[in-house]
Amino acid sequence: MSSTADRIKEIMDDNLDVGREPDLDAKLVDSGVSSVDCVSFFKLVNEEFGLGLAAEECRQFETLRDLVNFIDARG
Repeated sequence: MSSTADRIKEIMDDNLDVGREPDLDAKLVDSGVSSVDCVSFFKLVNEEFGLGLAAEECRQFETLRDLVNFIDARG
């Protein structure tokens, strides 16, 4: 099975047009992704990993690595 980071990158590549390889350590607010696309991205992440994060909870993740670490900590 792919790592969490690989799966997150794949979701981002397949669904968001950021024009470059996703950087796990870049700030999400600097990614150029619209807030609407960001909400859609987190819905896909919820589905992929069986999470129940509300849109407002997603603000707690400054980077994709923060999200990966959160998912991995849930085991």
